[in-house]
Amino acid sequence: MEKNIKNRTVWATFAGILLFCSCNNHQPDYAAHDPIIKNIDTTVKPGADFFLYANGAWIKKNPIPAAYASWGIGNVVNEDIRNRLKKINEDALNANAEKGSSTQKIGDLYRSGMDTADIEKQGLSPLKPELDKIDQIKDVKSLVDEFAHLATIGVSTPIGAYVGQDPKNSAKMMMQLYQAGIGLPNRDYYFNKDEHSVTIRTDYQQKHLPAVYKLSGLDDKAAVNAANRIYGLEQFFADSSRKLEDLRDPYRNYNKMPLAGLSKLAPAIDWKSMFEQEGLKNVDTVIVGQPEYYRAVNKALTTYSIDDWKTYLRKNLVSDYSAYLSKAFEDEDFRFGRTVLYGVKSKLPRWKRVIDVENSLMGEVLGQLFVKEYFPEKTKDRYVKLVEAMRTSFKEHIAKLDWMSDATKQKAYDKLAKVMPKVGYPDKWKDFSTMNISKQPYVLNVMNANNFWFRFYADKLGKPVDRTEWGITPQTYNAYYNPSNNEIVLPAAQFMIPGVKDEDVDDAVVYGYAAASTIGHEMTHGFDDEGRQFDAEGNLKEWWAPQDSVKFSQRAQMLINQFNGYTMYGLHINGKATQGENIADLGGIVIGLDAFKKTDQYKQGKLINGLTPLQRFFLGYSLGWLVSVRKEAESSQILTNEHSPASLRVNGPFSDVPEFYEAFHIQKGDKMWLDADKRVKIW
Repeated sequence: MEKNIKNRTVWATFAGILLFCSCNNHQPDYAAHDPIIKNIDTTVKPGADFFLYANGAWIKKNPIPAAYASWGIGNVVNEDIRNRLKKINEDALNANAEKGSSTQKIGDLYRSGMDTADIEKQGLSPLKPELDKIDQIKDVKSLVDEFAHLATIGVSTPIGAYVGQDPKNSAKMMMQLYQAGIGLPNRDYYFNKDEHSVTIRTDYQQKHLPAVYKLSGLDDKAAVNAANRIYGLEQFFADSSRKLEDLRDPYRNYNKMPLAGLSKLAPAIDWKSMFEQEGLKNVDTVIVGQPEYYRAVNKALTTYSIDDWKTYLRKNLVSDYSAYLSKAFEDEDFRFGRTVLYGVKSKLPRWKRVIDVENSLMGEVLGQLFVKEYFPEKTKDRYVKLVEAMRTSFKEHIAKLDWMSDATKQKAYDKLAKVMPKVGYPDKWKDFSTMNISKQPYVLNVMNANNFWFRFYADKLGKPVDRTEWGITPQTYNAYYNPSNNEIVLPAAQFMIPGVKDEDVDDAVVYGYAAASTIGHEMTHGFDDEGRQFDAEGNLKEWWAPQDSVKFSQRAQMLINQFNGYTMYGLHINGKATQGENIADLGGIVIGLDAFKKTDQYKQGKLINGLTPLQRFFLGYSLGWLVSVRKEAESSQILTNEHSPASLRVNGPFSDVPEFYEAFHIQKGDKMWLDADKRVKIW
């Protein structure tokens, strides 16, 4: 589930290259290859702002480049991966590859994306057949038919439909509906009165939408008129959409009904016909996340004119494909989508943008080549063992809880034992043989790839769940917990530390950086405010004793209150919306810390570069969040994302951990000090 994916999209650069190879009889020199010591800013007191103490020296020396919204540790991983993938692509370009082979598809997609002369010559013409289909809409029936078609090529419509596991029966794939329809990142942008939100919605309505319509062929007056009408339609959708924090309640967002019930909810839509046109056969039951939104869609279908709807879909089509069209389209897409929303000043080089698109569309094809060269079995073994060390530590934490009953503990042990770790890369790769990539316009290659993915997920309806499948590629700097599978997915790239070999990193840093920040974090997601409501088999089910749920919620509320008290740029952190990630951060830290205490390094207590093992653990965790973020990007994150800003993912949970106070001699009066009765302890 995407909303449970750990937000690791942060970027960085370091000198050196990333190596995974291990040598026989290698004797690591931890002091010489220390990845944390040069980042420390000794002008900052640890108790004042540990994030800046741990990372400030690096941040001062590495300003955010113009092409980025943020700059931190993940970027060197991404940059290194891009360079490796570039070589793979260039080799594919020069190969006389067999038609239909992975090499042919890699080469043709890369070639089409890099051929800017042809892209400029084409302009909007590759989308003309799709624009013509929109122009041919005559009534609500043909409008809904077009919704169905556009969904198959990855274009946004008011219908947010997907095939996914039934939250209450994880063995079954179901048709599901969620709120959609808006063009801004979050419904609150249409209503909030803070400066950030006002600036963005004003630009969207008065500059961006008119620009998109002018690019699509309207004159100035018509473009402004279209923008105002369509903004009103989107605002209508936003008004019936749930807030970010309300989307965290799995029971409230579970409304299962027969197709006849959906037809009563939104009778203007022939749902059976629409699903069949999308290739979704025999849909008899659906799960509706937000019924009130679909009542609003039904009202909009009977209130707004067909011309308004055609104008709305024209904008969606052009906007969703602007990044793959000629420079004028791409420039406006970048101006609003990157500069206005996130403060990015300039584009990445063309080859990087094309590789990023390719990675998103056929990443497992590239991933097979990537892991073969860069993630040997010995490295994988280290992290497989680390997962088990964290599982053992977590079980010990559950056993020691004084607020949980024995009956609930037994079920928690069972769930923990059944958490399935996927480490490094898949055992079984996806089949891309039917993805149609050829020597055709770039935008059409992307469209065909979007259609492949639509069919890939649509084909799952009514079939057994494939629990071996990965939702991200091995070369992704990210990780996630999927409650329906009760699994943690830990790609190879997530364990990279810039500039050092894996074997040259001491356990203290690895336990902070990988065990606490990633493995423990994802494992704790199975026991956060949302994940805890799913049982060992991945089903949404009441398995806690009622009194234990109350006690958990009381502790979670303390964390909500703590984060509600933090502000950045005049915006309050949403403690309720971010509670799941904050619980996972705190859980990962305390579980990882106790696992680390069993290692020889901790027991021996030897200093490395003047730092104790305990200090190195906390610095290792902080290394995982080393990032500098633009004001615009961080403000957008606060409003739209369930993850707290990176600095608070260090300073927030550390203030709750007694060993942190001990390691860095935090005193009452220090900014990070919390009185003992205010410190949160959940897991």
